[in-house]
Amino acid sequence: MNIRETIVNFMEEQAYKPMDIQELASIFDIRRSEMKDFKKLLKGMEKDGLIVKTRSEHYGVPERMGLVVGKLQGHNKGFGFVIPEIERPDVFIPSSFMNGAMHGDRVIAKITKEENGGKKCEGEIIRILERGNKTIVGTYEDSRNFGFVVSDDPRIHQDIFIPKTEKNGAKTGEVVEVEITEWPEKRRNPEGKIISILGRKEDKGVDILTIIKKYKLPEKFPQEVEAFAAQIENEIPEEEYARRTDLRELRMVTIDGEDAKDLDDAVSLQRLENGNFYLGVHIADVSHYVREKNPLDKEALQRATSVYLIDRVIPMLPKKLSNGICSLNPQVDRLALSCFMEIDNTGKVVDHKLAESIIKTSERMTYTDVTKILRDNDEELMKRYNYLIQDFKDMEELCQILNNKRLQRGAIDFDFTESKIILNEQGKAVDVKPYERAIANRIIEEFMLVCNETVAEHIYWTNLPFVYRVHEDPDEEKLARFNEFIHNLGYIARWGQEVHPKALQQIIEKVKGKKEETVVSTLLLRSMKQARYSPECVGHFGLAARYYCHFTSPIRRYPDLMIHRIIKEFLNGGIPEKRSKKLIGIVDYAAAQSSDMERVAQEAEREVDDLKKAEYMSDRIGEEFVGIISSVTNFGIFVELPNTIEGLVHISDLVDDYYIYDEKHLSLIGERTKKIYKLGDEVAIKVTKVDIHAHEIYFELVGTSEDDLENNHEEIIFDSIDDEDDSIEIVHQEDKVGIEPSYKSEVIGEE
Repeated sequence: MNIRETIVNFMEEQAYKPMDIQELASIFDIRRSEMKDFKKLLKGMEKDGLIVKTRSEHYGVPERMGLVVGKLQGHNKGFGFVIPEIERPDVFIPSSFMNGAMHGDRVIAKITKEENGGKKCEGEIIRILERGNKTIVGTYEDSRNFGFVVSDDPRIHQDIFIPKTEKNGAKTGEVVEVEITEWPEKRRNPEGKIISILGRKEDKGVDILTIIKKYKLPEKFPQEVEAFAAQIENEIPEEEYARRTDLRELRMVTIDGEDAKDLDDAVSLQRLENGNFYLGVHIADVSHYVREKNPLDKEALQRATSVYLIDRVIPMLPKKLSNGICSLNPQVDRLALSCFMEIDNTGKVVDHKLAESIIKTSERMTYTDVTKILRDNDEELMKRYNYLIQDFKDMEELCQILNNKRLQRGAIDFDFTESKIILNEQGKAVDVKPYERAIANRIIEEFMLVCNETVAEHIYWTNLPFVYRVHEDPDEEKLARFNEFIHNLGYIARWGQEVHPKALQQIIEKVKGKKEETVVSTLLLRSMKQARYSPECVGHFGLAARYYCHFTSPIRRYPDLMIHRIIKEFLNGGIPEKRSKKLIGIVDYAAAQSSDMERVAQEAEREVDDLKKAEYMSDRIGEEFVGIISSVTNFGIFVELPNTIEGLVHISDLVDDYYIYDEKHLSLIGERTKKIYKLGDEVAIKVTKVDIHAHEIYFELVGTSEDDLENNHEEIIFDSIDDEDDSIEIVHQEDKVGIEPSYKSEVIGEE
């Protein structure tokens, strides 16, 4: 335990009363010659929000002083919410108590009103620890004496004042990037200078570039990093051939999307004489090239993940590595870290081993081609890949065994429809269609899952510092609301003080194929916590896995890269105690940084998808479609179309009656006609309006696909569930290149 942790633990004790620096120095036996460093330590802890200094210069931890440290989430109406860094409810901040804080700032808030009667607790921002937006992207508006920029992010509600001398040639209507030079105060807007002009909104590529700038995503690698990558030899050093396990004669394939270029995992499968499967998962050994603290590593840690934005990838590593020497391209020698697992006919891993290896993949297969072979018996493909047919059949069999095992133990399998957005040469969305999660995708999913679990358990028992992928138990309050909702639909879920994932999976199974399936699955997912990276192995609730990590994608995820380093150190003579202690801090920072950057990537990917879906629907105003009611609110209903696009039917557009919102049943009920619009109902809509800038789509009802809508005022009752087993689990979606990750799988979607 370091000195910072010791001080925090001391201040968290019940008997502690705020002390000044002299009292603390006496407690911790700080000599006079050490006081300068001790003051610097306390100042650093104060800056980080670990401790707070009062006006009387006494120190304490925020939680014991009625204070909350967290990120400020702004709203376009001026108020905001502080999202705490510790486990506690969000804090509502009225606009008059924002005190110059902006969306994204790390702040300290003082609680002014405790939570009461369902109302959130309220607070006031008393300190800004760290500014979240040193630059902002928005639209420039000019006037006679000055200019201003309206942020593209509605959560930043203040316009940025631009002096005439700082407009840098910008013209009204252009999208610009602004550097903040003066932060806002209580009655004064922020001030800035324009540092780049992106172009006009209608210019090709400006829309996605705006989002890239908004989320501070790096557009290119620093020159130092590119130069370091360029000098890496393409050929594998001879000494690596001598010391590694040679697997070049082993038949193995990569299976990815058609447009994937960073191929980081290959699989091999053999049947043993005892009837068991011998599965090999072979992962690109990126850590051989990206060594700790070299320029590649520092940049990779800062990025932490690759970001996939429909028509482009913002990679974690330069192309020389991601698409070149690290990518497992067919018929070329590559360095790998291999995990071999002997798996019996029940899906149990009875033996395993890890090894540094040299591999040569036999073929570069696609999800489409493998699916055509297994599902469609495509003659041309079967002839071309004749020598692999039995391997694919065995893979399908093992996939089913592993999937059954996961579902039996309670893994929750959210089978949401994903979307594929097609752009033309001008970057405009010309098609949005469902993306099939076919058998080939599932094969790779299951193989990567079992590998990740095996590696996590292997390292757990070594007691080494490690980066685990964790997913804590659901929030009790959210789960209680979900339970009430499904009860109102006629479903009965039973669990005690602790819910097992299998209980929730049984609900998913009961609603499968019914019109309320998507709604129930979505609401359940929203009841879950977000998966994250952690140095602590606390298990993965959604997968019903006690041990889990991310091992299989080191080209595009930093935790996987760090895990490879630790495993290789362990395999090559072990990790001494001194090195292990050093790794604790490295692992802790990498886990937090990777979790943060994963959230940023998810938000950016989602916003680009929303933008392009709105753009696609803007050419379809007046057209009619059939969809299902995916959400009901007091201001209207959201309708989701088969291609995953969602739009709002505002309550003011329901002109045949006055509709009352029934929160208990999540439905709108006509006061006179008793007509009911509820979750899962199929309705016909017409596209009436699209706001591309806000990424919002509006529909109006033109009737429904049911002939008896006029009589649709029956009680909301469905088949009940008799859950005898209190368990559940979550399924994850494969999010490799070429597959747009589902919005709805973001919380717990795993590979």
